[in-house]
Amino acid sequence: MAAKYWLMKSEPNVFSIDDLNKSPKKTTCWEGVRNYQARNLLRDEIKKGDRVFFYHSRIDPMAIVGTATVVKNGYPDYHQFEAKSKYYDSKSDPENPRWYMVDIKLDKKFKTPVTLKEMRSIKGLEEMMLLRKGARLSVQPVSAKEWKVIHKYAGESA
Repeated sequence: MAAKYWLMKSEPNVFSIDDLNKSPKKTTCWEGVRNYQARNLLRDEIKKGDRVFFYHSRIDPMAIVGTATVVKNGYPDYHQFEAKSKYYDSKSDPENPRWYMVDIKLDKKFKTPVTLKEMRSIKGLEEMMLLRKGARLSVQPVSAKEWKVIHKYAGESA
């Protein structure tokens, strides 16, 4: 089965691509997603070997800043059960977990990030979910074509 492509958003003041680079083995769990649609992707769709664009959100400029690979399939986000965690969910049941996460490993940081503003004018990205009005999901699919176009524009090999 061919790898799928995804975009994962993170606020760099919370967790940046540089933080991922400093993580043990350049790997981290992608925890804290609290949207059911994104949760379903993490739980059911995103698989080990899939590729990820790392996107810095809520910063100027917002941009795709690098890539990562999924190294562990979806599993229950254990923070939902930790009362002291900012991701605690008192309604979540360990027998039927509500929230999921995956593990990702940094591939590379782009020398030239691709900004949201630039993406809006790049041919081949017209249908990209990130560019649609109201597309706020922190985890979203990316087509193989979009994956290649972004890499080309960034001056990176896909």
